[in-house]
Amino acid sequence: MARWLTTVPIFVACICLVLFLAKSSNLGTGHVPATRRGTIGAGGAILLGGAGGVAPRTFAKERAFKVPKMGIGAWAWGDPLFWGYDKSQDPALNEVFNYCVSNGVNFFDTAEIYGLGRSETLIGQFSKSFQERPLIATKFAPFPWRGSRKDVVKACKESINRLGVDQIDLYQIHFPGAFKNKNYWDGLGDCYEQGLVKSVGVSNYGVDALKGIKKTLDERGIPLASNQIQYSLLYRYPEENGLRATCEDMGVDILAYSPLCLGFLVGKYTPENLPKGPRAVLGKKLLSDPDYLELLSTMQRVADIHGATKPQVALAWCIAKGTCPIPGARNLRQAKENVAAVGLTLTPEDILLLDTASEKVKPVIAPEANPFPKYDKELGIRMYDS
Repeated sequence: MARWLTTVPIFVACICLVLFLAKSSNLGTGHVPATRRGTIGAGGAILLGGAGGVAPRTFAKERAFKVPKMGIGAWAWGDPLFWGYDKSQDPALNEVFNYCVSNGVNFFDTAEIYGLGRSETLIGQFSKSFQERPLIATKFAPFPWRGSRKDVVKACKESINRLGVDQIDLYQIHFPGAFKNKNYWDGLGDCYEQGLVKSVGVSNYGVDALKGIKKTLDERGIPLASNQIQYSLLYRYPEENGLRATCEDMGVDILAYSPLCLGFLVGKYTPENLPKGPRAVLGKKLLSDPDYLELLSTMQRVADIHGATKPQVALAWCIAKGTCPIPGARNLRQAKENVAAVGLTLTPEDILLLDTASEKVKPVIAPEANPFPKYDKELGIRMYDS
Protein backbone atom coordinates (compact mmCIF):
# COMPACT_ATOMS: atom_id res chain seq x y z
CA MET A 1 0.00 0.00 0.00
CA ALA A 2 1.32 3.40 -0.87
CA ARG A 3 1.79 5.55 2.17
CA TRP A 4 2.08 9.22 1.50
CA LEU A 5 2.27 12.07 3.90
CA THR A 6 4.22 15.26 3.62
CA THR A 7 5.26 16.54 7.00
CA VAL A 8 6.97 19.63 5.68
CA PRO A 9 3.87 21.42 4.34
CA ILE A 10 1.98 20.58 7.51
CA PHE A 11 4.87 21.97 9.54
CA VAL A 12 4.77 25.11 7.45
CA ALA A 13 1.05 25.32 8.07
CA CYS A 14 1.75 25.16 11.79
CA ILE A 15 4.13 28.09 11.43
CA CYS A 16 1.34 29.93 9.65
CA LEU A 17 -0.88 29.23 12.62
CA VAL A 18 1.57 30.86 15.00
CA LEU A 19 1.87 33.91 12.81
CA PHE A 20 -1.85 34.09 12.37
CA LEU A 21 -2.62 34.08 16.05
CA ALA A 22 0.12 36.63 16.72
CA LYS A 23 -1.52 38.92 14.21
CA SER A 24 -5.13 38.03 14.97
CA SER A 25 -5.90 41.55 16.09
CA ASN A 26 -5.36 42.69 12.51
CA LEU A 27 -7.56 40.04 10.95
CA GLY A 28 -10.99 40.98 12.20
CA THR A 29 -12.90 42.26 15.19
CA GLY A 30 -14.85 39.09 15.84
CA HIS A 31 -18.18 40.87 15.36
CA VAL A 32 -20.74 40.25 12.64
CA PRO A 33 -21.61 43.53 10.87
CA ALA A 34 -25.02 44.74 11.99
CA THR A 35 -26.07 45.55 8.44
CA ARG A 36 -26.11 41.92 7.34
CA ARG A 37 -29.46 40.29 6.92
CA GLY A 38 -29.94 36.61 7.63
CA THR A 39 -31.21 33.87 5.41
CA ILE A 40 -33.27 30.78 6.08
CA GLY A 41 -31.17 27.64 5.75
CA ALA A 42 -32.35 24.10 5.22
CA GLY A 43 -31.05 23.21 8.68
CA GLY A 44 -33.40 25.61 10.46
CA ALA A 45 -34.61 29.18 10.72
CA ILE A 46 -31.68 31.61 10.80
CA LEU A 47 -32.42 35.28 11.34
CA LEU A 48 -29.78 37.92 11.91
CA GLY A 49 -31.31 40.88 13.68
CA GLY A 50 -30.61 44.51 12.94
CA ALA A 51 -28.18 44.69 15.83
CA GLY A 52 -26.24 41.67 14.68
CA GLY A 53 -28.00 39.25 17.03
CA VAL A 54 -28.85 35.71 16.04
CA ALA A 55 -32.16 34.04 16.72
CA PRO A 56 -32.07 30.47 18.06
CA ARG A 57 -31.89 27.76 15.44
CA THR A 58 -34.83 25.48 14.81
CA PHE A 59 -33.22 22.07 14.49
CA ALA A 60 -33.84 19.59 11.73
CA LYS A 61 -32.27 16.16 11.45
CA GLU A 62 -31.43 16.75 7.81
CA ARG A 63 -28.24 18.79 7.63
CA ALA A 64 -28.13 21.93 5.53
CA PHE A 65 -24.91 21.18 3.66
CA LYS A 66 -24.62 18.46 1.07
CA VAL A 67 -21.08 17.64 0.03
CA PRO A 68 -20.78 17.93 -3.78
CA LYS A 69 -18.80 15.68 -6.11
CA MET A 70 -15.78 17.99 -6.08
CA GLY A 71 -14.56 21.28 -4.70
CA ILE A 72 -11.49 23.49 -4.90
CA GLY A 73 -8.95 23.77 -2.11
CA ALA A 74 -7.67 27.30 -1.52
CA TRP A 75 -4.57 26.72 0.61
CA ALA A 76 -2.36 28.27 -2.08
CA TRP A 77 -4.56 31.36 -2.35
CA GLY A 78 -2.70 33.85 -0.19
CA ASP A 79 0.03 31.55 1.16
CA PRO A 80 3.50 32.99 0.42
CA LEU A 81 5.48 30.54 2.57
CA PHE A 82 4.81 27.28 0.76
CA TRP A 83 3.12 28.35 -2.47
CA GLY A 84 4.88 31.65 -3.21
CA TYR A 85 1.73 33.76 -3.33
CA ASP A 86 1.83 37.48 -3.96
CA LYS A 87 -0.98 39.91 -4.77
CA SER A 88 -0.07 40.03 -8.45
CA GLN A 89 -1.65 36.55 -8.68
CA ASP A 90 -5.06 37.79 -7.59
CA PRO A 91 -6.44 38.37 -11.13
CA ALA A 92 -5.50 34.81 -12.13
CA LEU A 93 -7.09 33.41 -8.97
CA ASN A 94 -10.22 35.42 -9.64
CA GLU A 95 -10.31 33.93 -13.12
CA VAL A 96 -10.01 30.45 -11.62
CA PHE A 97 -12.84 31.17 -9.21
CA ASN A 98 -15.14 32.53 -11.89
CA TYR A 99 -14.48 29.63 -14.26
CA CYS A 100 -15.13 27.00 -11.61
CA VAL A 101 -18.36 28.54 -10.38
CA SER A 102 -19.63 29.19 -13.91
CA ASN A 103 -18.97 25.55 -14.81
CA GLY A 104 -20.64 23.87 -11.88
CA VAL A 105 -17.83 23.53 -9.32
CA ASN A 106 -19.02 26.03 -6.76
CA PHE A 107 -17.57 24.64 -3.53
CA PHE A 108 -14.40 26.17 -2.06
CA ASP A 109 -12.48 25.02 1.00
CA THR A 110 -10.31 27.49 2.88
CA ALA A 111 -9.10 28.11 6.44
CA GLU A 112 -8.33 31.01 8.71
CA ILE A 113 -4.62 30.12 8.63
CA TYR A 114 -4.28 30.05 4.84
CA GLY A 115 -2.30 33.18 4.05
CA LEU A 116 -3.09 34.52 7.54
CA GLY A 117 -6.69 35.08 6.50
CA ARG A 118 -5.89 36.22 2.96
CA SER A 119 -7.45 33.13 1.38
CA GLU A 120 -10.78 33.80 3.11
CA THR A 121 -10.65 37.46 2.11
CA LEU A 122 -10.03 36.62 -1.55
CA ILE A 123 -12.88 34.12 -1.67
CA GLY A 124 -15.16 36.70 -0.09
CA GLN A 125 -14.18 39.28 -2.70
CA PHE A 126 -14.52 36.88 -5.62
CA SER A 127 -17.95 35.70 -4.44
CA LYS A 128 -19.44 39.17 -4.81
CA SER A 129 -19.59 38.72 -8.58
CA PHE A 130 -22.25 36.02 -8.27
CA GLN A 131 -25.86 36.56 -7.31
CA GLU A 132 -26.05 33.05 -5.87
CA ARG A 133 -23.19 32.71 -3.43
CA PRO A 134 -20.90 29.70 -3.88
CA LEU A 135 -20.58 27.13 -1.09
CA ILE A 136 -17.75 27.92 1.31
CA ALA A 137 -16.06 25.76 3.91
CA THR A 138 -13.46 27.11 6.31
CA LYS A 139 -11.65 25.87 9.39
CA PHE A 140 -10.82 26.74 12.99
CA ALA A 141 -7.23 26.20 14.20
CA PRO A 142 -7.18 24.61 17.70
CA PHE A 143 -3.97 25.98 19.12
CA PRO A 144 -3.33 25.31 22.83
CA TRP A 145 -3.81 28.92 23.85
CA ARG A 146 -7.25 28.86 22.27
CA GLY A 147 -8.72 26.43 24.77
CA SER A 148 -12.31 27.58 25.32
CA ARG A 149 -15.52 27.07 23.40
CA LYS A 150 -15.78 30.87 23.14
CA ASP A 151 -12.54 30.90 21.13
CA VAL A 152 -14.22 28.80 18.45
CA VAL A 153 -17.20 31.16 18.24
CA LYS A 154 -14.93 34.23 18.12
CA ALA A 155 -12.81 32.74 15.34
CA CYS A 156 -15.93 31.79 13.42
CA LYS A 157 -17.20 35.36 13.54
CA GLU A 158 -13.84 36.63 12.32
CA SER A 159 -13.97 34.20 9.39
CA ILE A 160 -17.49 35.41 8.61
CA ASN A 161 -16.16 38.96 8.44
CA ARG A 162 -13.34 38.08 6.09
CA LEU A 163 -15.62 35.99 3.88
CA GLY A 164 -18.27 38.70 3.84
CA VAL A 165 -21.13 36.26 4.45
CA ASP A 166 -24.00 35.86 6.89
CA GLN A 167 -23.31 32.18 7.48
CA ILE A 168 -20.54 29.74 6.71
CA ASP A 169 -21.79 26.70 4.82
CA LEU A 170 -19.38 24.26 6.50
CA TYR A 171 -17.25 25.10 9.55
CA GLN A 172 -14.56 22.59 10.49
CA ILE A 173 -12.00 21.97 13.21
CA HIS A 174 -8.77 21.96 11.22
CA PHE A 175 -6.94 19.23 13.16
CA PRO A 176 -7.05 17.61 16.60
CA GLY A 177 -5.80 19.54 19.56
CA ALA A 178 -3.42 18.15 22.15
CA PHE A 179 -6.11 18.82 24.78
CA LYS A 180 -9.33 20.79 25.27
CA ASN A 181 -10.89 18.99 22.31
CA LYS A 182 -14.21 18.68 24.15
CA ASN A 183 -14.27 22.47 24.43
CA TYR A 184 -13.69 22.76 20.69
CA TRP A 185 -16.54 20.35 20.02
CA ASP A 186 -18.84 22.38 22.27
CA GLY A 187 -17.75 25.57 20.53
CA LEU A 188 -18.46 24.06 17.13
CA GLY A 189 -21.94 23.19 18.35
CA ASP A 190 -22.37 26.74 19.67
CA CYS A 191 -21.56 28.13 16.23
CA TYR A 192 -24.28 25.93 14.77
CA GLU A 193 -26.88 26.79 17.39
CA GLN A 194 -26.16 30.51 17.09
CA GLY A 195 -26.80 30.35 13.36
CA LEU A 196 -23.27 31.31 12.39
CA VAL A 197 -22.84 28.16 10.31
CA LYS A 198 -25.11 25.86 8.35
CA SER A 199 -23.13 22.67 8.98
CA VAL A 200 -20.12 21.51 10.97
CA GLY A 201 -17.30 19.10 10.29
CA VAL A 202 -13.77 18.14 11.25
CA SER A 203 -10.46 17.58 9.53
CA ASN A 204 -7.67 15.07 10.18
CA TYR A 205 -9.78 13.23 12.76
CA GLY A 206 -9.18 9.55 13.45
CA VAL A 207 -11.76 6.88 14.22
CA ASP A 208 -11.98 7.42 17.99
CA ALA A 209 -11.99 11.20 17.70
CA LEU A 210 -14.73 11.01 15.08
CA LYS A 211 -16.87 8.86 17.36
CA GLY A 212 -16.25 11.25 20.25
CA ILE A 213 -17.34 14.42 18.51
CA LYS A 214 -20.25 12.62 16.84
CA LYS A 215 -21.57 11.58 20.24
CA THR A 216 -21.16 15.09 21.62
CA LEU A 217 -22.99 16.69 18.71
CA ASP A 218 -25.68 14.02 18.62
CA GLU A 219 -26.58 14.90 22.21
CA ARG A 220 -27.42 18.39 20.96
CA GLY A 221 -29.20 17.23 17.81
CA ILE A 222 -26.45 18.60 15.59
CA PRO A 223 -25.39 16.55 12.53
CA LEU A 224 -21.68 16.02 11.81
CA ALA A 225 -21.35 16.63 8.07
CA SER A 226 -17.80 15.71 7.13
CA ASN A 227 -14.25 14.68 7.92
CA GLN A 228 -11.55 16.18 5.71
CA ILE A 229 -8.64 13.78 5.39
CA GLN A 230 -5.70 13.09 3.13
CA TYR A 231 -6.69 10.51 0.55
CA SER A 232 -5.39 9.70 -2.91
CA LEU A 233 -3.87 7.00 -5.07
CA LEU A 234 -0.64 7.59 -3.17
CA TYR A 235 -2.17 7.75 0.28
CA ARG A 236 -4.71 5.06 1.07
CA TYR A 237 -4.18 4.63 4.79
CA PRO A 238 -7.83 5.50 5.56
CA GLU A 239 -8.77 2.26 3.81
CA GLU A 240 -6.36 0.21 5.95
CA ASN A 241 -7.12 1.60 9.39
CA GLY A 242 -10.91 1.66 9.11
CA LEU A 243 -11.26 5.43 8.98
CA ARG A 244 -13.00 5.51 5.63
CA ALA A 245 -15.37 2.71 6.66
CA THR A 246 -16.16 4.48 9.94
CA CYS A 247 -17.03 7.69 8.10
CA GLU A 248 -19.33 5.76 5.79
CA ASP A 249 -21.01 3.88 8.66
CA MET A 250 -21.63 7.14 10.53
CA GLY A 251 -22.94 9.00 7.49
CA VAL A 252 -20.02 11.43 7.60
CA ASP A 253 -18.87 12.54 4.17
CA ILE A 254 -15.16 12.52 3.30
CA LEU A 255 -13.46 15.56 1.82
CA ALA A 256 -10.24 14.30 0.24
CA TYR A 257 -7.42 16.81 0.46
CA SER A 258 -4.17 16.46 -1.50
CA PRO A 259 -5.93 14.23 -4.07
CA LEU A 260 -3.04 14.93 -6.46
CA CYS A 261 -0.38 14.54 -3.75
CA LEU A 262 1.11 17.99 -4.15
CA GLY A 263 1.44 17.43 -7.89
CA PHE A 264 3.09 14.00 -7.80
CA LEU A 265 0.07 12.40 -9.48
CA VAL A 266 0.22 14.89 -12.34
CA GLY A 267 3.27 13.18 -13.81
CA LYS A 268 5.19 16.29 -14.79
CA TYR A 269 8.25 15.77 -12.60
CA THR A 270 11.47 14.00 -13.61
CA PRO A 271 14.88 13.64 -11.92
CA GLU A 272 15.96 16.64 -14.02
CA ASN A 273 12.75 18.58 -13.36
CA LEU A 274 11.98 18.36 -9.66
CA PRO A 275 9.59 20.63 -7.80
CA LYS A 276 11.11 23.50 -5.89
CA GLY A 277 11.42 23.66 -2.13
CA PRO A 278 10.79 20.79 0.29
CA ARG A 279 8.90 18.75 -2.29
CA ALA A 280 12.16 18.13 -4.16
CA VAL A 281 13.35 15.61 -1.55
CA LEU A 282 10.09 13.73 -1.76
CA GLY A 283 10.20 13.82 -5.53
CA LYS A 284 13.62 12.19 -5.60
CA LYS A 285 12.37 9.34 -3.43
CA LEU A 286 9.30 8.68 -5.53
CA LEU A 287 11.08 8.96 -8.86
CA SER A 288 13.61 6.36 -7.74
CA ASP A 289 10.77 3.84 -7.28
CA PRO A 290 9.90 1.92 -10.49
CA ASP A 291 6.46 1.13 -9.06
CA TYR A 292 5.66 4.83 -8.81
CA LEU A 293 6.57 5.24 -12.47
CA GLU A 294 4.41 2.21 -13.30
CA LEU A 295 1.48 3.83 -11.46
CA LEU A 296 1.86 6.92 -13.63
CA SER A 297 1.95 4.70 -16.73
CA THR A 298 -1.21 2.94 -15.60
CA MET A 299 -2.91 6.27 -15.01
CA GLN A 300 -1.92 7.37 -18.51
CA ARG A 301 -3.34 4.18 -20.05
CA VAL A 302 -6.65 4.74 -18.26
CA ALA A 303 -6.58 8.40 -19.28
CA ASP A 304 -6.03 7.49 -22.94
CA ILE A 305 -9.07 5.20 -22.90
CA HIS A 306 -11.29 8.07 -21.75
CA GLY A 307 -9.61 10.93 -23.59
CA ALA A 308 -8.59 12.40 -20.25
CA THR A 309 -5.41 13.33 -18.36
CA LYS A 310 -3.60 11.76 -15.42
CA PRO A 311 -4.79 14.42 -12.94
CA GLN A 312 -8.36 13.88 -14.09
CA VAL A 313 -7.98 10.14 -13.55
CA ALA A 314 -6.63 10.74 -10.03
CA LEU A 315 -9.58 12.99 -9.18
CA ALA A 316 -12.11 10.64 -10.78
CA TRP A 317 -10.66 7.80 -8.71
CA CYS A 318 -11.34 9.76 -5.52
CA ILE A 319 -14.89 10.45 -6.66
CA ALA A 320 -15.40 6.78 -7.51
CA LYS A 321 -14.33 5.91 -3.97
CA GLY A 322 -17.19 8.02 -2.62
CA THR A 323 -15.16 11.04 -1.54
CA CYS A 324 -15.21 14.70 -2.54
CA PRO A 325 -11.72 15.66 -3.75
CA ILE A 326 -10.65 19.26 -3.24
CA PRO A 327 -7.65 19.85 -5.52
CA GLY A 328 -5.98 23.20 -5.69
CA ALA A 329 -6.01 25.42 -8.77
CA ARG A 330 -3.84 28.49 -9.28
CA ASN A 331 -4.39 29.10 -12.99
CA LEU A 332 -7.09 28.66 -15.61
CA ARG A 333 -5.47 25.56 -17.11
CA GLN A 334 -5.59 23.76 -13.79
CA ALA A 335 -9.14 24.92 -13.18
CA LYS A 336 -10.34 23.58 -16.52
CA GLU A 337 -8.61 20.26 -15.94
CA ASN A 338 -10.15 19.89 -12.48
CA VAL A 339 -13.65 20.79 -13.60
CA ALA A 340 -13.53 18.31 -16.47
CA ALA A 341 -12.74 15.50 -14.02
CA VAL A 342 -16.27 15.72 -12.61
CA GLY A 343 -17.62 14.28 -15.86
CA LEU A 344 -15.15 11.39 -15.98
CA THR A 345 -16.61 8.07 -14.84
CA LEU A 346 -14.16 5.24 -14.32
CA THR A 347 -15.16 1.64 -14.90
CA PRO A 348 -14.69 -1.09 -12.27
CA GLU A 349 -11.86 -2.40 -14.44
CA ASP A 350 -10.19 1.03 -14.41
CA ILE A 351 -10.43 1.22 -10.64
CA LEU A 352 -8.99 -2.26 -10.20
CA LEU A 353 -6.03 -1.40 -12.41
CA LEU A 354 -5.36 1.79 -10.47
CA ASP A 355 -5.79 0.13 -7.09
CA THR A 356 -3.38 -2.65 -7.99
CA ALA A 357 -0.73 -0.29 -9.32
CA SER A 358 -0.95 2.11 -6.37
CA GLU A 359 -0.62 -0.69 -3.82
CA LYS A 360 2.86 -1.52 -5.13
CA VAL A 361 4.38 1.91 -4.63
CA LYS A 362 6.93 1.88 -1.80
CA PRO A 363 6.07 3.84 1.34
CA VAL A 364 7.55 7.30 1.58
CA ILE A 365 6.63 8.10 5.17
CA ALA A 366 4.06 6.81 7.65
CA PRO A 367 1.28 8.84 9.30
CA GLU A 368 3.04 8.49 12.65
CA ALA A 369 5.53 11.09 11.43
CA ASN A 370 2.78 13.66 11.12
CA PRO A 371 3.07 16.35 13.83
CA PHE A 372 -0.68 16.39 14.55
CA PRO A 373 -1.43 15.50 18.19
CA LYS A 374 -2.14 11.76 18.36
CA TYR A 375 -3.83 11.48 21.76
CA ASP A 376 -6.00 13.55 24.05
CA LYS A 377 -5.01 12.55 27.59
CA GLU A 378 -8.01 14.38 29.08
CA LEU A 379 -10.47 12.33 27.04
CA GLY A 380 -8.29 9.23 26.94
CA ILE A 381 -8.78 8.68 23.21
CA ARG A 382 -6.67 8.56 20.08
CA MET A 383 -7.28 11.67 17.99
CA TYR A 384 -5.34 11.07 14.78
CA ASP A 385 -4.96 7.96 12.63
CA SER A 386 -4.03 9.13 9.16
